[in-house]
Amino acid sequence: MTAAPNYDPVSLKILWDRLISITDEGVSTLIRTAFSTVVREAYDLSVVLLDTDGELLAQGTQSIPSFTGSAPSTLAHMLAKFPPESLSPGDVIVTNDPWMGTGHTYDINVMAPVFRQGRIVAYALSVTHLPDIGGQGFGGEATEIYQEGLRLPVLKLMRGGKLDQMLIDLLRVNVRVPEQVIGDVMANVACVGVLDRQLNAFMDDYDVADITPLSRQIRAFSERALRGRIAEMADGTYPGEMTIEGVDAPLTLRCAVTVRGESIAIDYAGTDASVRHGINVPFCFTNGYSIHAVKCVAAASIPNNGGATRPIAVSAPEGSILNAPPPCAVAARHSVGWFLPTLIFRALAPAVPAAVQADSGMINMVNFRGTHRNGRPITTLHFASGGFGAAAGHDGEPTLSTPSSNAAIPIEVWEAATSITMTRKALRPGSGGTGAARGGLGQEVFMRNDTGHDLVVDVMGVRTDYPAEGMHGGGPGAAREIHVNGRKVGQKGRFVLAPGDILERYEAGGGGFGDPDARPADKTAEDERLGLV
Repeated sequence: MTAAPNYDPVSLKILWDRLISITDEGVSTLIRTAFSTVVREAYDLSVVLLDTDGELLAQGTQSIPSFTGSAPSTLAHMLAKFPPESLSPGDVIVTNDPWMGTGHTYDINVMAPVFRQGRIVAYALSVTHLPDIGGQGFGGEATEIYQEGLRLPVLKLMRGGKLDQMLIDLLRVNVRVPEQVIGDVMANVACVGVLDRQLNAFMDDYDVADITPLSRQIRAFSERALRGRIAEMADGTYPGEMTIEGVDAPLTLRCAVTVRGESIAIDYAGTDASVRHGINVPFCFTNGYSIHAVKCVAAASIPNNGGATRPIAVSAPEGSILNAPPPCAVAARHSVGWFLPTLIFRALAPAVPAAVQADSGMINMVNFRGTHRNGRPITTLHFASGGFGAAAGHDGEPTLSTPSSNAAIPIEVWEAATSITMTRKALRPGSGGTGAARGGLGQEVFMRNDTGHDLVVDVMGVRTDYPAEGMHGGGPGAAREIHVNGRKVGQKGRFVLAPGDILERYEAGGGGFGDPDARPADKTAEDERLGLV
């Protein structure tokens, strides 16, 4: 038996970068071929390569953070249904099951085994948020999963390169915008096909006979680096607690972060139970954002792969809102799960006071359903970001997407796609929290319904009742508000926007960091000159 190659550090870095570039090419394929603005413009997607150990090898750099922790679990579910020996070249596997995928039915997971010389050498996985999946429409109004649209178990979309037309027909008749949904699904298929071809070309170029030994070296490097950073933290158990917006009542999230040697364990015991609204969080989403938070604090620069997740253990009581079982409604799981990095940052503040940041205003998603003025159906998301939390020596950036990494949809594209007119988009003065470092500003986003028809709007507001808190003496950011025609409306729920009505969104500011009296006078003067405060 030939020994597995042992790559020197320079060669390893070159090969590693090339693998990431392959996943980035997959992202580019999605952007070029997707039909919906949710994918094509807002980058609500992830592209990954996994090795034959089932471990994450490389991830596209513009992928959504939560998918880092979920991809290996998704692959495991797929291979449990279709073992490797049952797969053939040209097979494509799909599921949107929230507990097997990424936490809600709107994310379609598309996987293709990568074959070389008759054997599987890797797995390509692509995930995108679909513009629609039927049911009540995207929001938190459902009370059980059955109301949230078509739920696909692990199925073969393609067998030996032949499309399952029955599955396509089933999707088509269950969604409001079938051309966009089917187009996005097939964009995912194109993406994993590109990864297959590019990975085989990579193996040709570098004479790599087997990807998994290379993957193990890459993962071992990442694991050592992360463990080294964790080892610099003081051992101990650090509790965290926060109150956030629920639907009928506020919710309490609790965690205990235990640093021991070179590992971290996060336990969410004491967190509130699941609720009868679509804001519950399947564990895969909880796990993904917990891993993301630790990486941000300890080793943000290390590219995502399975090695960077091994030192981190996450647990949440089954039945809690952070480990909600079926048939809980979960469509708007982000409106709870997105708070987990903030909770972990607060808990770790005593251990690494200079490495954490103040609370962020967070990204905000609003879903629109209706009819374009040209008669076509509309169902789509609009993203607008609040301000980033300040950190030691760094003001928070304005309107920066976090903890999800979605992009802003250009105004011209949005108006053409929806016939909803953007009447204002500007920074929100004074929304950033005070501090030695100032919190990032939110923004004002006003939209007029020019479709000529009623628009159904689903808002899933966060930071509406509990604004972003400052860190180490910094002040809070401004809370998020949603108005219609100048009057404040409910910050979570569903309402109708009549023709000519204006939806006004005041996005939340980020918290400040440090004593406001310690802010340099020249920075205060500059803030005032620019009208930021």
